Amino acid sequence: MTWTTIMPWVGGLIVIGTIYGIVKRWETRMVLIGAGLLMTLVAGKFPEAFKAFEKSMTNAGLIASILSVMGFAYVMKVTGADQHLVNLVAKGVTKVQFALIPASFAATYAVSIALPSASGATAAVGAVLIPVMMAAGIHPAVAAATIIAGTMGGNWSPGGSHPAMIAKMANMTIPQVVSILGMQSVFGGIVAATALSIQAFIMKENKGHALQKSASAVDFKVNYLMAVVPIIPLALVVLGTRPELKAWNLNIVTSMVIGSIIAIVFSRRSPAEITKAFFQGMGDAYGSTLGIIIGAGVFTAGLTQIGLIKALLGSITGASGAIGFVATVGPAAMAILTGSGDASAIAFNEAVTPHAETFGWAIQNLGTVAATAAALGRSMSPVAAAAIVGAGIAGVSPVEVAKRNAIPMILAIAAALAYTLFF
Repeated sequence: MTWTTIMPWVGGLIVIGTIYGIVKRWETRMVLIGAGLLMTLVAGKFPEAFKAFEKSMTNAGLIASILSVMGFAYVMKVTGADQHLVNLVAKGVTKVQFALIPASFAATYAVSIALPSASGATAAVGAVLIPVMMAAGIHPAVAAATIIAGTMGGNWSPGGSHPAMIAKMANMTIPQVVSILGMQSVFGGIVAATALSIQAFIMKENKGHALQKSASAVDFKVNYLMAVVPIIPLALVVLGTRPELKAWNLNIVTSMVIGSIIAIVFSRRSPAEITKAFFQGMGDAYGSTLGIIIGAGVFTAGLTQIGLIKALLGSITGASGAIGFVATVGPAAMAILTGSGDASAIAFNEAVTPHAETFGWAIQNLGTVAATAAALGRSMSPVAAAAIVGAGIAGVSPVEVAKRNAIPMILAIAAALAYTLFF
């Protein structure tokens, strides 16, 4: 055996160590970058890791969309607009208690499109709706699982990292990719919400478990103008696809800045305070979300140089059914283990999706399937930040929450793949 044939096996051991480190909740960026550096060193191509680092940190399309969205999210938090939206939605949910589980899922799903952080949406929506569901007699673990499952809506936010990354690979616009992600997500979401409701009914966890009184959804005074603010940028992005509005350049960045300006007017907060919040959000987004993308880029460079990507591609070339299975099970399994849907999807899409046509798939279809599967996998992970937050609000173990989401999320993944294959 030559060193060239041994290298992929060494790479496999490094990947196992990488998964171990992430499962043990070591710093994700450190683990990915460290593993990538080690693999390029073993392959004798150490400089490639630094080239990948630089390439990822200067990806203009990703930087512009992700940073502006997180800047706007911080503005929503400072002005309290997110809470007005959440409580407005919650007031509607409390009126349909006969269908509280699917209604709460749908409410979280809708809010998550405007607030795409899974843990952030779980904290914002869960603080209101989990106590409401528990007061109606739904088991605490089911209440938390419903909210966490509903965060899958954030996967197709126009400002998320996945639409921008996939659009760049496929040479498409972000709205075009969002439309594909949206259909997968809606199809999978209907299956997930239905499965959660049926499962709770069969297990007799849909009533009779009242442990506390309803929280403040009824007491919160909603400002309807403020409740609309989080939706404005999304509406502007959609309107920006209209030919007659092309001159307005209503892209992600423009829409988020306009939304922030409107937030100043509606909230009557200091423009200086809003500006500081916007740029703080941008800075934090670069360090967190872009940091993971940079780490994934270095990791992928390591996989490539050590020969693992070539070995993987060689093992599944020409089998379109197999790659569909790999694109769902792989990212979902990684997300369950690591608790990060973004990191799992980004790693897969960096490494495999550019070669989609080799397997008879369109880049946009393979990339979106992986992103959707990873988001659903994260929703059944007991180590995900969203699971820990939701379980804390409900007063149960994250493992109990993950158990309730397992079957519904697996069915939703299958539904998303089926939609992509047959529709």
